[in-house]
Amino acid sequence: MKTNLKTMAVALLMTAPIAINAQTQGGGISPQMVEKMQQAQMQKPAQKALFNALAANKIDDLAKNFQNQGPVDTHFSIETPSQSITDQKSSGRCWMFSGFNVLRANFAKRTDTLAGFKPKDSGVQLELSQDFLFFYDQLEKANLFLQGIIDTAKKPIDDQRVQFFFKAPISDGGTFCGVADLADKYGLVPKEAMGETFSADNTSKMAQIVKSKLREQGLELREMVNGGKKAADVQKRKNDMLADIYNMLALTLGEPVKQFTYTFRDQSGKPLAPPQTFTPRQFYETVVGGPINGSFIMVMNDPRRPYHKTYEVEYDRHVYDGHNWVYLNLPMEDIEQMAIASLRDGTKLYSSYDVAKQLDRARGYCDLNNYDYESLFATSFNMDKAQRISTFDSGSTHAMTLTAVDLDADGKPTKWKVENSWGASWGQKGCLIMTAPWFREYMFRLVVDKKYVPQQLLDEARQKPVMVMPEDPLFTMDE
Repeated sequence: MKTNLKTMAVALLMTAPIAINAQTQGGGISPQMVEKMQQAQMQKPAQKALFNALAANKIDDLAKNFQNQGPVDTHFSIETPSQSITDQKSSGRCWMFSGFNVLRANFAKRTDTLAGFKPKDSGVQLELSQDFLFFYDQLEKANLFLQGIIDTAKKPIDDQRVQFFFKAPISDGGTFCGVADLADKYGLVPKEAMGETFSADNTSKMAQIVKSKLREQGLELREMVNGGKKAADVQKRKNDMLADIYNMLALTLGEPVKQFTYTFRDQSGKPLAPPQTFTPRQFYETVVGGPINGSFIMVMNDPRRPYHKTYEVEYDRHVYDGHNWVYLNLPMEDIEQMAIASLRDGTKLYSSYDVAKQLDRARGYCDLNNYDYESLFATSFNMDKAQRISTFDSGSTHAMTLTAVDLDADGKPTKWKVENSWGASWGQKGCLIMTAPWFREYMFRLVVDKKYVPQQLLDEARQKPVMVMPEDPLFTMDE
């Protein structure tokens, strides 16, 4: 036994240098490299003071650019009528909140919506139920996952597309395309008819449990397909599985209302018409007036790809029988002109951004000069927009409703304003102001009513789209 221990000890001593060398070969960090970095660090006289400051404070508090801390200019030369600010709370449903902001603003603008009153003149008060449509969003995404698992069952479990489904069976993120597909299919209801539950406001735990169940169901469906079960039997089992998901959603979000009585009121609460009984479909037809799909185009600014080309994101749907996300890629100048035309006519727009970049939350203000990280860390950040997208450093993370623009004497935008969904006490009374340079760097997609789109761009939007993969850095859903 002693001989064996001695032999092992000698062997360890002999192999130790080899292990160290192995760690430093092929791009590893050697002791010499560490020593050199340590010596360089010691030569910086202000290093200790910087460390003390950073160790005890938020980075943004120390990087804040004092010269950029003056009052925020809140004047806008073109501004749409304001409406109540909503709050998505601890959920990723910004896409739905922003989409609903557009729908209710369009409703308020119409003059022939209901017999007996004109919403444009009366200042109609309306908030749509996010909980209602979110229920169907989650149910449809569950079906999209289960059917996707069936469609790809013959592929190995580590196939990229199979892993795409299992990694995120459902999510609460999305885009305006989801609002269009879901509302066109299921209708809408006012918030008074179906309010928010705790799980609607706080989606993480519900999502975790539903995802676990879906993954288990997905494995069973793969086994059925690969075990030679008939297609009809597989579909029947999928339907039973969806019934389980429906029950889980009904217990956490509430079962969607089928009929309700509602009274349209003005901003002071005064009734504008007698109470009416609606189904979700009837209420949708009253508020929206017609199909949302076909009324708009989505445009994006992706400098990695050729402009004036149309692209389609594979598997980016909320509804299995709905529409993939299709967009026309355009320079910012074209996007800005359509946004200005829409706002000038009093029409708000769904838009999305990389909102956290250079965001001063306290002031509700986005400016490229809000924070000076370069001086604080004695370095530089030189990537352009295309490079930031390609390296996953930037992409669309949050949807908000574009409501105003300020133009200079030459008609060029100097700043923009959006309605956010983080509550009325946040930022500029629930809104956020963005400088024109920030807008060009961190704005990504815009949904534009076709009547504000030049004919040339409408023609380009009808091109056969180039299919792109959902794993692309820019195609995460808005949250």
